[in-house]
Amino acid sequence: MDGASRSRKNTDPIRVDSVVDLAYRRIRDLVLSGDLAPGARLGQVELAERFGISRTPVREALRRLAGEGLVDPLSNRGFRVADLGLDAVLRRLEVRSILEPGIARLAAERRSESDIEELNASIAREEIAQDGISVHDASRDFHIALARATGNAELVRAIESLWLVEVGRRLLSRRSAVSDWQYEDLEEHRKIAAAIAEKRAGDAERLMVDHIRSAVRHWEPERRRFEEASTG
Repeated sequence: MDGASRSRKNTDPIRVDSVVDLAYRRIRDLVLSGDLAPGARLGQVELAERFGISRTPVREALRRLAGEGLVDPLSNRGFRVADLGLDAVLRRLEVRSILEPGIARLAAERRSESDIEELNASIAREEIAQDGISVHDASRDFHIALARATGNAELVRAIESLWLVEVGRRLLSRRSAVSDWQYEDLEEHRKIAAAIAEKRAGDAERLMVDHIRSAVRHWEPERRRFEEASTG
C-alpha cells in the first residue's frame, strides 16, 4: 500500500457500529507503521476529528493501547506514543522471563495431543523459514501455542500482547542475522516441546528459563552499543 492510500485509510471517517474497535485499529496502525513517532502526543480531540468520531471511543481505544504498551498515559495530560525500540523488547523479555516458565510448566501438565501437533507444526515452519519475518512469525506461533496448551485464555492474551507482530518482525530481522541464531532457537524449541510432550513439567519450566535468557543475551551487544553511543 502506498503512502497516499495509507493516509486515506487512516483519515476516512469511521461509519460502522464498532467505533471503539475501529478507532483502536486506526491508532494502532498509525503507531506501528511509524506514522506517529515515539514520544508524539496523542490528542483525543485531534484524533476524533481525524476519524470523524467523538472523543469517547478515542479515549477508550487509547486506554486499550496503553494496556498493550503501545502508548503511555501522561499524568493529567492524555497519552503519547510509546518507545517500541530495543528498550521495549528488553522490558517485554523481562515480563516473559517471569511469565513463560510457569506457562511451560502448566502446558506440560495439561497439554493435549492437538497441542503437541500445533507446537511441532510451528517448529517445522521455523525450520524452513528463509527470512526474518518468517522466523519471527513461526517463533511467535510456538510461544502462543504453548500458552494455548495451558487451557487458560488469559495467559494466551498476555503472551499475544507481548509479541507485537509488526515491531517484532522489524527487530527480529536484525537478530536473525546473527550467526547460528535460528538454529539455536529451533533446538531450544524442540527441547521444550519434547519436555511438554513427555509431561516433564520441571524440565519444561527450566528449559524456558534458559530459552529467554538466551534471547536476552542476543540483544546485549546491541544494548551496550546503544548505551555507549548515548554516553559518548
